[in-house]
Amino acid sequence: MSLVEKYRPKKFSDFVGQEAAIKAVKEFIRNFPKKKALLLHGPAGSGKTSLALALANELNYELFELNSSDVRNRASLEEKLKPASQQSSLFKKGKILLMDEVDGVTGTEYGGISELARLIDSTSYPIVMTCNDVWQSKLAPIRARAKLVEVKALDIGTIVSLLSRICEAEHINKDPRFLKQIAIKSQGDLRAAINDLESYANVETGVNIDELRDREENIFNILRRLFKERDSFLDLFDKSDLSLDEIMLWIEENIPREYKGEALVRAYYALSNADVFRGRIYRNQFWRFLVYQNIFQSAGISYAKSAPNRGFTRYERPKRVLKIWLNNQKIEKKKSVSKKYAKLVHCSSKRVLKDFKTLLPILNQQGVYRALRLS
Repeated sequence: MSLVEKYRPKKFSDFVGQEAAIKAVKEFIRNFPKKKALLLHGPAGSGKTSLALALANELNYELFELNSSDVRNRASLEEKLKPASQQSSLFKKGKILLMDEVDGVTGTEYGGISELARLIDSTSYPIVMTCNDVWQSKLAPIRARAKLVEVKALDIGTIVSLLSRICEAEHINKDPRFLKQIAIKSQGDLRAAINDLESYANVETGVNIDELRDREENIFNILRRLFKERDSFLDLFDKSDLSLDEIMLWIEENIPREYKGEALVRAYYALSNADVFRGRIYRNQFWRFLVYQNIFQSAGISYAKSAPNRGFTRYERPKRVLKIWLNNQKIEKKKSVSKKYAKLVHCSSKRVLKDFKTLLPILNQQGVYRALRLS
């Protein structure tokens, strides 16, 4: 048995550094079925799956586990997860349905995510899901139905402490400096750190900490560093799967939560310059200007303050995206009505759209409303 499996936490008391996540998980179970799903999110190796397994052990519930590789689409979800969400456990008092790596499920209109959302609505048992990036757009139906709990990456000191315990139990003779090198290389991924320890257990060579593990940066960690610290941060966005444009929306939304007075003015000035170069890129296809957009969006925002900021700030998702979506929905509705009306009166839909405000009283008449079959 590998060390990762041997020392996987079996109950809540085995976890270190995840007190807030455990408290939120317990609260979810107490309040079930107010929310029927729990979405554990955080970087790889932080303990999301282990937390779900420990929950089942604590409650003495049966655990029905699926991975996204088993159920990537609607048909496979209906075949495997739907029966489990409705049938009672044969041997235990309850059941937990674990959907691991839910971000691997397809997100099309008729894909797995929409079916999973329907199963959450109808399930008789708690559904626990795990993912790395909870803010992917395709996961929106899941986020609306689930309680979100962040499982944070462990700090270097905590990882070193856990590795020391394993070394003592397994009689592995490694000094603290060596364990610290493994912890630094892991980038907060405890599973990777334990695997590295097992690999290096019988090897006398040191650990090359220059070979840091690639890890996608969570947008909240990016904002925390950008707003709290004061540095150039030219490579801050490199490990995010979000585009510079998406990150710009997050920054725009959260600047007023961090900056006041002169710092607020300077931060928005830097962001406006980033937007100017963004416009030049799209208008003239001058992609070399990406470097300038990045500079204003990173260093410009960070150096807007005269000193690093302290304290906790709750960051919010960009509301402008929602406003754009709602406006697009409104426009699509207008286009649909215009096409139907244009067909009946024998004119172009563009003409109807142009005169939409003038025609609105006519369109609201019951006879016209029924003729157009509007809903």
